[in-house]
Amino acid sequence: MTSQPSDKPGNLPTDPDPENTPGLEPGNGVNPGDTPPGEASTSGNTFREPKLPSSGANKAVYVGIFAVVALVIVMLVGYGLGIG
Repeated sequence: MTSQPSDKPGNLPTDPDPENTPGLEPGNGVNPGDTPPGEASTSGNTFREPKLPSSGANKAVYVGIFAVVALVIVMLVGYGLGIG
């Protein structure tokens, strides 16, 4: 079973025909210089890592979240008891 390419632009075949692939020699080889050079390696980071917030800032966020959750719980309990 062979798949036929569709006329729609987004439906390109996943395995192109070697007859239409530029740069291939008979036998599906390529000429030296036709292929791009290998991937360049990098040593070390290419950008600076961001500084992480202090543990005090993290604790402040946790306290704020806890306070909001506690307030919601108190409001729900009050609503359930008919206060307010």
